[in-house]
Amino acid sequence: MLRSSIQKLAAQRHAILSISNKPITTTSKRFFTNTLKNSKRTNYQQFGKGTNKKFSTFNKTNRVTTFSSKQNNSSSATIFTICLTSCAGFASVLHAKANNNNAEDTVEQNEDDDEDDDDEPVDKSGLEDAGQEKGFNPMRRAKVFCGGSNHKLAEEITEHLGMKLGDITVGRFADGEVNVMVNENVRGQDVYLIQPTCPPNVNESLVELLLIVSTMRRASARRITAVIPYYGYARQDRRMTSRVPISAADVARLLESMGVDRVIAVDLHCGQIQGFFGPRVPVDNLEAAQVGVEYFGNLDPPLQNPVVVSPDAGGVYRAKKFGEALHKRIGTEPGVAMIIKQRQKAGEIARMDLVGSVEGCDAIIVDDMIDSAGTLCKAAENIKKYGARKVYAFASHGLFSGPADKRIRNSCMEKVLVVNTVPLPKHMESNEKLVQLSVGELLANAILRVHARKSVSELFDTKK
Repeated sequence: MLRSSIQKLAAQRHAILSISNKPITTTSKRFFTNTLKNSKRTNYQQFGKGTNKKFSTFNKTNRVTTFSSKQNNSSSATIFTICLTSCAGFASVLHAKANNNNAEDTVEQNEDDDEDDDDEPVDKSGLEDAGQEKGFNPMRRAKVFCGGSNHKLAEEITEHLGMKLGDITVGRFADGEVNVMVNENVRGQDVYLIQPTCPPNVNESLVELLLIVSTMRRASARRITAVIPYYGYARQDRRMTSRVPISAADVARLLESMGVDRVIAVDLHCGQIQGFFGPRVPVDNLEAAQVGVEYFGNLDPPLQNPVVVSPDAGGVYRAKKFGEALHKRIGTEPGVAMIIKQRQKAGEIARMDLVGSVEGCDAIIVDDMIDSAGTLCKAAENIKKYGARKVYAFASHGLFSGPADKRIRNSCMEKVLVVNTVPLPKHMESNEKLVQLSVGELLANAILRVHARKSVSELFDTKK
């Protein structure tokens, strides 16, 4: 009787499988197996734990395995009834599956669209032209917001992206606390927050960024990318003496704990800041050098015997990269020199020595930031003494604190170039030697590539 029951069960299974045109899915198989397990548990409670039996289940190849029992015929009949009940439940699942194939495919397609929403074909000519293609929106399911530290740069970026800034209110309570409110839905969206943590209110800019990130995370944004053109607290990146913080790492931990998924920065003070974020928060360190290279490439009259000078040993790599980009732009390979400086204390230099030759050359001092401009102006004087024909300066971030305006006006430099990662102070707008360039297009292209899951490094490939 037991053998005939098994044969009937196998025949019943083959009849059930013939209902659906698709193979058994993992979910359906799990349902059938769990049903048998629940039935087995109930049967143990009914007939006692001492019985020795094995129930029929589906193995990995969807075949029925045999079972044995030392119980009497009534127990075997009970087992067979349980199995048939399970098969009936399994058959109803397959019937529902067969009748709703089209609906299920539609749901699966929608889920795939949610996960791979940005995997769309992009014109090979570049992402910069993708927004002009008919019927293609490279920034769909994305929104761009900004805090209060550099609203002008954020508008330039969204203009290049063909978007509008998201509606957000960043204000202050009566006691000075930061008040943030997002005025539109961001659920399921990829959010890009443009907020440099820069002067004149570094701490307030940082708190604004942290609270905006927290707001977006609580509002169920899918991915949050912090676009930080100027990364504040970057100068303390290691312990040079006892009992001092590593501020750059502390800011990174704050951003990561708030829920940032990615960071886009421009010319970090030191490259190791990228390692202060965990592996789940990648950092793209953009190079503003290509904006400066474009300016020097269009100089009239052109540069003569150009040489790129690093103001310290830590900036030699930056100067070398600038020289490679300049070589590609003007066709003449520039030389590289370096200044070795000895400091008495922060912001005060005791001595400078030049490594390399600048005689009869047009020298370009390349640095990541200009603060009070004391080091820059003194370096320009030393380079001039060593026989340089003209001296220019290029820096990514112009902070211009204290006497920077007066020092630059009275310096021997022809022009001082900075980019707009930091808003230009009003007292510097009338400085004739100062030129501010825009990185709005560079940041917009980087955001496009990140959103479309394309390479960002191709923007700075000097070997093409």
